[in-house]
Amino acid sequence: MAVKAHHPDQLEIFAVPSPCVGVCQSGPKGYCLGCYRSRDERLYWLKIDDAAKRTIIRACQRRKALALRQSNDAGNAGGVDTPEQQSLFPEGD
Repeated sequence: MAVKAHHPDQLEIFAVPSPCVGVCQSGPKGYCLGCYRSRDERLYWLKIDDAAKRTIIRACQRRKALALRQSNDAGNAGGVDTPEQQSLFPEGD
């Protein structure tokens, strides 16, 4: 019987940083529109272990992919609105 070698994800080697991107607005389902974490996931981020953080990040990746698919399918009518980043260099200045 062959033993499967465990190849750790990059996430398993390094400390898990916060996925916050500074948007910090809740969408219609209560997830942050920037990082896709729930309120509790954001609240307890500094208190949970790295394994839980990795689980949350994977869930956030799934939530973001789903939100983008729904947004594309709906033509953004009733989908998740993602805020546009403001230009650092407005025209005409």
